[in-house]
Amino acid sequence: MERAQRHEHAGIALELLVHGVGGTTPQEMLDDPRTVRITGDDTAAVFRRSDDIDAEDRPEDYRGRPVPEAYVWCNLTSGNSARALWLLLLPFMVVNLAHWMRPTTHDRARTVRLYGLLVRLAGLTLTVLLVAAACEVALDLAAWQCAGTPACAERNSWLGFLSPMVSDGGWWSHPGRRLALAAVVPAALTGLLWYLSRRTWSAYESQQPMSRDAEPDEESGRTSLGRPGFWYGRRLVARLRAAHTAAGLLTVAAAVGSAAARFDRGPGGPALLDTLGRLLDAALVVCAVVVVWVVCRRGRSENRLDQELDEHLVRRLPLAALGLLALALVYAGWDRPGWESTGRLPGDPTFGAIAFFQGLLVIVLAGVAHVLHRTRPDSRAAMRGLGGPAVVMLACALGGVMSGGVAQRVADWLDGTGRSIAGPPVLLTWQASVIPPLLVLLLALCGWLAWRAWLLRRTELGTVELDYAGEPRDSARTRRIASTRAMATLTDRAPLFVAVTSTATLLLGAGALVGALTDETPSRAADGTYAFVHGAAETAQALGSWLIGFGFILFVTWGRRAYKDASARRTIGILWDVGTFWPRAAHPFAPPCYAERAVPDLTWRMATWTRAEDDRRLVISGHSQGSVLAAAAAWQLTPADRKRVALLTYGSPLERLYGRWFPAHFGPAALASLHAEVDCWRNLYRVTDPIGGPIRLPGSHTPTVDREALKDPLAYGRTSAHPLPAPILGHGDYQADPAFAQERQRLLKRLRPEVPAQRPESDARS
Repeated sequence: MERAQRHEHAGIALELLVHGVGGTTPQEMLDDPRTVRITGDDTAAVFRRSDDIDAEDRPEDYRGRPVPEAYVWCNLTSGNSARALWLLLLPFMVVNLAHWMRPTTHDRARTVRLYGLLVRLAGLTLTVLLVAAACEVALDLAAWQCAGTPACAERNSWLGFLSPMVSDGGWWSHPGRRLALAAVVPAALTGLLWYLSRRTWSAYESQQPMSRDAEPDEESGRTSLGRPGFWYGRRLVARLRAAHTAAGLLTVAAAVGSAAARFDRGPGGPALLDTLGRLLDAALVVCAVVVVWVVCRRGRSENRLDQELDEHLVRRLPLAALGLLALALVYAGWDRPGWESTGRLPGDPTFGAIAFFQGLLVIVLAGVAHVLHRTRPDSRAAMRGLGGPAVVMLACALGGVMSGGVAQRVADWLDGTGRSIAGPPVLLTWQASVIPPLLVLLLALCGWLAWRAWLLRRTELGTVELDYAGEPRDSARTRRIASTRAMATLTDRAPLFVAVTSTATLLLGAGALVGALTDETPSRAADGTYAFVHGAAETAQALGSWLIGFGFILFVTWGRRAYKDASARRTIGILWDVGTFWPRAAHPFAPPCYAERAVPDLTWRMATWTRAEDDRRLVISGHSQGSVLAAAAAWQLTPADRKRVALLTYGSPLERLYGRWFPAHFGPAALASLHAEVDCWRNLYRVTDPIGGPIRLPGSHTPTVDREALKDPLAYGRTSAHPLPAPILGHGDYQADPAFAQERQRLLKRLRPEVPAQRPESDARS
């Protein structure tokens, strides 16, 4: 009775549409060529039909229908082709993703903090690795080896002014000055990363969520996505940005200073410069310790909207590192008679230490994740809770492959067809050599998955015939439907693919590290038992070098296409949108988080509508990634506002992707709580959809959320309703199915003022 009375006095209803991956236009979402932006800007905005602008002033005209609005957020993740450069920061995005993949737990706060700490340290090693790779290319290969070798300097005339032979001993031909000049490249790269991180924060992530108090059960409750400060990480991002910028500058300073210090500490080295070098090394160590302390000291503040910034020590850390870099450049540029550039710079210990520390972090992180998973096992969690460590391993592998590949390709380009320079460090060469066997393993795994899909396709042939019983048989049509269904299941095999890839990468990386410690180069001549091994290593190294160059070009090309071609964006867009959905919690140089703009936008729009005096109601309708944004925004509402919201999701990855890979935030308990707290929730999916799937709530909740799988295609052959062949829709165009209109109408009846719908018996029990 109380519920019926509430509906009798309810006001106008709103249907808020949120699109998914790839984006669309407001005209397509609202099915009207005349649309008007009612709030927002060119980046993200809410649109209405022209006829609905003044709907609030004419509530009597909307007694039998809702006011449709479209939230368009595609400009947050797409735009001009220059944004494809964000793909070059993929390792940073991947390691940031691992921060959010921890298993579900509510009673191990210290272990959770340790998990976040280990991921942040892994992110710091990636920054050091990237800058060290830039130092290797600019300082070692170009300024030290090539410019110091007459044959190489003559072949690359742009380095002639740095060569003591070509320039007749010019001022820049001094080894230390060459290094100081080349240090501009990695220092500029670090400055560019700092600038992009700061600018994108202001452009995308500086929107403040609605201020509210934390709910009493959020500390021990279902998900942290509803906490007031979850979508505003200004303090942590600023803190990590200062630490990572300082780490990059310190890496450059160490690369420049260590070369000069090695000469000063040798026989006959100047005593004064030796003392200055030791003092500089001590200062670099102290500053490096401070950087690690800043990264380890604290994580995210989510229980309140934290608008403060850290103390001056943290904020001035990049300036201190920049000052030490300037001192290192002056120290290296001091005149040292008899100093010549021969061999390689001491980069092997650096890259070896980074690789060893990254592997150790992954192993320890796996142990921590296992402990967390055991406290509250989740059978649906990807890789039994080890998804985070596996993804960290992939991020480190991406960083290593990019570093080794670029260094190897630059060395080949500078050296031409000769052997005039020593080349990159041994470890980078070995890392390039493990790429071919890894690709062979991945091809074998893809072949096995294809075989499994083929077996499933054979099973689906009979299922398709049962689903379309009574239709004239068309073997080609049946095979297409069965193949689509079988291919859609490959998404559920992603944990196996990641597990095999990360394990193989860890083992091959360990082998490369051992090989670098026990041998000079994989291409060194060998006799007897080891001849075949070294011959294979030489072939693998050469092939891996070219594969990295080809892959790099392909990577950037596909990145540009993904931002310009809608079909290509739909193909790889889901992975990119999953990665950039999460705030920057482990790495400040990761691509910007679009949800820190989109979720506050939706929260503000939903809250301002439901809090109106005339008791308004709202249905938020989300497709694909839009359903994830809708759920995140609903969690940000107060309990009273949440009860006035109905949720319609279709093609939703909420459980299939997010629930499995991010169990602490989208696990069964979190989704069950969302279902209990909103007015009503219905979910639509197809078995031909490779992204969306059922919500699978525990207990008796599932029938009230998931409708049975929609038939796809709608018609097997030609019918009076479908005189032309009906397409296999897969992940798109859910609105074309009559079931969509039925479910939408069911939700609207619950919100419609003049029709107080009865709560289904299963809902009432829940």
